[in-house]
Amino acid sequence: MTTVHFVVKGQVQGVGFRRFVLHHAHQLNLRGFVCNLEDGDVECVAQGSGDAITQLELLLRQGPHHATVSDVVCNDLENEARRYTQFRIL
Repeated sequence: MTTVHFVVKGQVQGVGFRRFVLHHAHQLNLRGFVCNLEDGDVECVAQGSGDAITQLELLLRQGPHHATVSDVVCNDLENEARRYTQFRIL
């Protein structure tokens, strides 16, 4: 099982980004969370198959219709002991 931490930068708050991520995470059978950060970025931790994580990364780089994504920072959490049971918005 792969766990990746994403930080999405750009115009990504107030445009339905978290719901967009939630919808696609459910479709991809991923677990974890997505939340807004105080600096205007969006944070996401996704856990699941490597292929599903790769697909999610591509979707994060695109974002929903009204978003403008300038960068996505990804970090593998190789030793992540926590196992998420669902994907949710925090």
